Amino acid sequence: MFVEDLIISRVRVKMLTLFLTHPGTIFHVRDIVRKVDEEINAVRRELSHMEKSGMVTKEQRANRLFYLFKKDYPLYFELMTIIAKTSGLGLDILKHKPKLGKIKFVMLSGRYVRHVAKKSGTDVDLLVVGNIVLPELSQLVKTEEVRREQELNYTVMSEEEFAFRKRRRDPFVLSILEGSRVMIIGDEEDLVSSP
Repeated sequence: MFVEDLIISRVRVKMLTLFLTHPGTIFHVRDIVRKVDEEINAVRRELSHMEKSGMVTKEQRANRLFYLFKKDYPLYFELMTIIAKTSGLGLDILKHKPKLGKIKFVMLSGRYVRHVAKKSGTDVDLLVVGNIVLPELSQLVKTEEVRREQELNYTVMSEEEFAFRKRRRDPFVLSILEGSRVMIIGDEEDLVSSP
C-alpha cells in the first residue's frame, strides 16, 4: 500500500519524498543528507543511480553539487501522485481513515499536489465526501497547514449533497471536478461520472 512496498531502498523513498514534495527545488547534497537523515555515502549512491536513470539532473556551482528532479522524467507525475498518497496529508488521511467516519471520496487537487498557486481564493485543495467526523478531519488539516506553511482550502459534503449538486450541475462542484486531481480514497471514475 505504501511506496516502501514498491521501492525497497529506504534512502531512495526518503529522497523521492523530499524532491517530489518540493517540486522545482534545487538541493545541495549536504542539504539532502540533513533533510532525509541518512549517511552521505548512501545519499550519493542514490543520487548517482537517480541521475543515471534520468530522474535528476546535477549542476555544479563553485565547488558544490546541486540536484533537481526533472519534470520531464516519464514517471514524474505518477511518482508525485504516489508520494502525495504516502506522505503528508494523504498519508494522514489513510492512517486515520477509521476515525474520520464513513468516507466515499477524498481528493487532493492537482494544483495543490504540484505546489502550483491557486487561480482564485475559492479553489479547493481537498474534497472529502461522506459522513465525516469534522473535528478529526480539522485536526489533520491543521497539521498539514503547519507542515506546508499555508492555508488549506477544503470542502466536506455528504454523499447525498454531492450527488445532488452534481446532478444540478452546481458551478462550485463542477469547478472542482474539471481540475486535475489525486484520489486518496475512492474511484476517480465514480467521482466524476453522473449519478
